[in-house]
Amino acid sequence: MSAIKVKLPYGQEEVEIVVPEQNLVGVYSPNDVAPVANLPQEIVRCLENPIGTKPLCELVKGVKNVVIVADDNTRLTPTDQIIPVLLNEMNSAGIKDDQITIIIALGTHRFMTEEEIALKFGQEVVKRVKIKNHDFKNPDALVDLGVTANGTKILVNKEAYEADFKIGVGSIVPHHIPGFAGGAKIVQPGISGEKTTAETHLLSVRAPRSYLGIEDNPVRQELNMIADKIGMHTIFNTVLNRRGEVVGAFFGHVKEAFTAGVKLSREVYAVEIPEAADIVISSSHPCDIEFWQAHKTLYPSDLAVKEGGTVIIATPCYEGIAVTHSEMSDITCHSSQCLRQMVDKGEVHDEVAAALAIAWAQVKEREDVYFVSNGVTDEDVRKLGFVPFPSVQQAFEAALAKHGDAARVTVLTHAPDMLPIVPGNR
Repeated sequence: MSAIKVKLPYGQEEVEIVVPEQNLVGVYSPNDVAPVANLPQEIVRCLENPIGTKPLCELVKGVKNVVIVADDNTRLTPTDQIIPVLLNEMNSAGIKDDQITIIIALGTHRFMTEEEIALKFGQEVVKRVKIKNHDFKNPDALVDLGVTANGTKILVNKEAYEADFKIGVGSIVPHHIPGFAGGAKIVQPGISGEKTTAETHLLSVRAPRSYLGIEDNPVRQELNMIADKIGMHTIFNTVLNRRGEVVGAFFGHVKEAFTAGVKLSREVYAVEIPEAADIVISSSHPCDIEFWQAHKTLYPSDLAVKEGGTVIIATPCYEGIAVTHSEMSDITCHSSQCLRQMVDKGEVHDEVAAALAIAWAQVKEREDVYFVSNGVTDEDVRKLGFVPFPSVQQAFEAALAKHGDAARVTVLTHAPDMLPIVPGNR
C-alpha cells in the first residue's frame, strides 16, 4: 500500500503526516493566484479608480481630522505598505499628518504592544501619525448611537465616530460570521463595544451552520447598517493569496468596494472538493496566535467533512485559548441549546464568548474534533469539548481506526482562509 507524506504549516514550522494514497481525497490550499507586480502602483491605481466614490484626495479636502481604522496583527493586511500611500495622498490634498489618527480595529482582541504596532504599521507610520488601540471595554471611549432597525445596540469608538472623515483598511477573506471579512466588518466588531459585538455574534449562530462564504446574510446586513450609522465614508480592502501577498486592492464606497472585492476573494479561497470526507485534517495557519483566532479552522473543515466524521485541527495557539476571554473554557462543555438558554436567562457574563461557544458546539454536534496543539493543555482541550492528541499522525491513526480502512481523507493546509465547495454540504 503506497502512502503520501503531507506537510502542514504549523505556525512558523511544519508538521508531517503520512496518509495512505487510496484514502486521500486530496490536499487543498487556497488557489495559487499571482500577486500584483508592483504593490505601490496597485495602491495608487486603486485610489485613482475608486468604486462608488470620488478619489480620496477629493474626499478629504477641507476636513479637520481623519481616522484610519485598520485591522490588527491577527490579519495579514500589509498596512505598513498601504498606509504611507494613503497619508501621502491626503497630504497632497492639504491634510497634515497631525490631523490623522489610526485606530486599531481590535474587536475584542487584546491590545497590540508597541513592538507589534511598529511591525504591523512600520516605523514610518509610527513616526508620522498617532496610533491607538481600540478599547472595547472602556465606556468612556465609546458613543451610544441607539439601535439598528433589528434592535442591535450600537456602541462604537467615540473618536472614530466624531472624525470628519473615516477610512477602513483591511482584507477580504471568507469568514464564518458575516460570510466574508472586509467592508463594514472593520466597524463591527472592529471598533465596537462588547455589547454590540455580542449581539451580532449571537445573531450569526441563530442559523444551524455558519455563514462562511455566504455574501448576503443577516449579519452582513447588520454590519452595513452599523457602518452607515457611524458615517463610515470609505474602505481600502485588499485580497491576499495564501502567502499573504496582495493580488488585488479595492477602494471606495463601503458596500460597493466590498462587493467588488468578494469576487476576487472567491477566486483565491473557494476550492472545489469532489466529495465530503470521513476525516478532515486542517492546519489553522495563518490564524495561529490563540484559539480565539484558530477556531476559524472549524468552519471550512465542517463544510468538507461528512456528518458524523472527524476533524483534526493542528494549531500552535501560542497564547492559549483566548487572552481577552479567559473564562471561555468554563462554558464550552455545554450544548448549543443549553448555551442559548443560558444567554436568554442572563447566566453568561461574556456573551461574545458565548456566541463562539455556540458556534463550536454546533460543529461538535455534527462531528468529532481531535486537537493537536503545543499551546493549549490537554485539560483545556477537553474543556473545549475536543479530544487532545500529541501529534497529528496519532490523531489521524485514531480517526482511521474509528472510521475504518476505507475512510476518505481530505487535508486543508490553510483552513481558516478557505471556502470548500463540496457537493451536498451546504
